[in-house]
Amino acid sequence: MAMRGILTTTIFLLGWSVAAAPAQDAILPASVIFATSTGYWEDDGNAPDVERAPMGAESVANPEGKATQRHGYYKLFAVRQADRTSKVYLQQIAQTETGPAIASTIELQEISDLKPYVTDIRPENSNGIIKEPGLFATIYLKTDPAAEPDSWTVLIDEFGDITVEKATN
Repeated sequence: MAMRGILTTTIFLLGWSVAAAPAQDAILPASVIFATSTGYWEDDGNAPDVERAPMGAESVANPEGKATQRHGYYKLFAVRQADRTSKVYLQQIAQTETGPAIASTIELQEISDLKPYVTDIRPENSNGIIKEPGLFATIYLKTDPAAEPDSWTVLIDEFGDITVEKATN
């Protein structure tokens, strides 16, 4: 009788993990290898989203043109490509009444053009979202898989201007 109970529990758990797997895949693709949410931004609702946004970028600005204060944070993430190198993206996330919403997404071409092997992405600190406008994060990457990683900084100032450069230590 005990063996039957163990077998039933095992089958139930196995069935649950198989059924749960597709939902988990839909939440975050396996190709996203590193991500951090950090920084803070705010505007009057009519300001453009982060600089260098591609044409047709999704936006949550007020369509009627009424000035409504918007605020949120940034998300920086790396997506692994088929050749094992990565592309790096920056998202502007708006905090809305219904929850977080993507205001814009841009590729950080300065990083993606290196065809890097991203090894880590870290925020300036791990204290959570800050209340000062801007972002500072470090991307660790290799351009040769056998080399030591280099660090690159991503800085967004209080005006929303983005700077991506090799870190100077």
